[in-house]
Amino acid sequence: MHNILIGLLVSCAMLLGDGQVQAAGVAAVSSETVTQDDAVQAEDEGSVDVKGIVFGHIGDAYEWHITTWGNVHITIPLPVIVYSETTGWHFFSSTRLEENNGSYEGLSIAPEGSRYEGKLVEHDASGKEVRPWDFSITKVALALILNSLLLMVIILSVARWYRKHPVESASPGGFIGFMEMFIMMVNDDIIKSCVGPKYKKFAPYLLTAFFFIFLNNLMGLIPIFPGGANVTGNIAITMVLAVCTFLAVNLFGTKAYWKEVFWPDVPWWLKAPVPMMPLIEFFGVFTKPFALMIRLFANMLAGHMAMLVLTCLIFISASMGPLLNGTLTIASVLFNIFMNALELLVAFIQAYVFTMLSAVFIGLAQAEHENEGKQEERQVTKAE
Repeated sequence: MHNILIGLLVSCAMLLGDGQVQAAGVAAVSSETVTQDDAVQAEDEGSVDVKGIVFGHIGDAYEWHITTWGNVHITIPLPVIVYSETTGWHFFSSTRLEENNGSYEGLSIAPEGSRYEGKLVEHDASGKEVRPWDFSITKVALALILNSLLLMVIILSVARWYRKHPVESASPGGFIGFMEMFIMMVNDDIIKSCVGPKYKKFAPYLLTAFFFIFLNNLMGLIPIFPGGANVTGNIAITMVLAVCTFLAVNLFGTKAYWKEVFWPDVPWWLKAPVPMMPLIEFFGVFTKPFALMIRLFANMLAGHMAMLVLTCLIFISASMGPLLNGTLTIASVLFNIFMNALELLVAFIQAYVFTMLSAVFIGLAQAEHENEGKQEERQVTKAE
């Protein structure tokens, strides 16, 4: 239902915007704001820059655009930190780019259609764009830092309560009790049941991954600062999470796991002389984390796009007359409420699915031979 609704909404927006919506180019300062000339032109023509609104929100930027008051863009400037092999280090505020039409100290924002669109580049002697080492604190990077600090405060506050209260004391209530229930649900229902007897070794990573994804998903639904950033809808973030799962699976894989990869238990003619099944299994080692990366990225990105397109329907239909505009406005508001409620559920489901699949992959890599597994399970049960 989620995917069907997104497809229908995007299709409706494209049909309604055909002949009315004129997509403007990416702004020189950031992907989130448009230049004053583009804004004036859009206002004169009565069109809505749906492309700029949607991709400006879901994309990264060198500043954090809060809102627009009249012709004034209210933004939070962020530090630009760049190392060039020819000119060395550059430290300056993103406001310098805005003041100089997107260029400063030989660095400029790559225009639309460029290989490095929206990123800082410099030009060599032949005029070719060269991408320097970019360590800037961008919008997504700042949101990542703020959300991580918030997660640390939440978890450490819970740990502090348990440090001050012995095990024999009364059960916690309120927020601490809710977090205990939440953590135990993830630990018992996902990690312990999927990983198996060795779950304690991987529980810290899997719990961190779950709450990191869940918190970032929730913060992305809050429309005001410090929320609204599309952190988990950024493929670089999901790629790092997938790489962590890849390392946890393969660095701690047992001999039985690697045997099933390179010499699986299938008829010999599927393994020699042409190693068809070993090649398929080895290819699966990389496709599993890749699927984790794409699933989380695509679902969170699609949800943000759907809600933005629904909001833009109000302004797209402004020139179609009061009857049609009023009808689409009511429909847009109702669908937005529904999509926000759905995205709250999706925020939890995506964190749940990523953690569950990671736990399943880790559990498969921890599988031992049947006799060894039973003996180890008896030892763990006896120790507990």
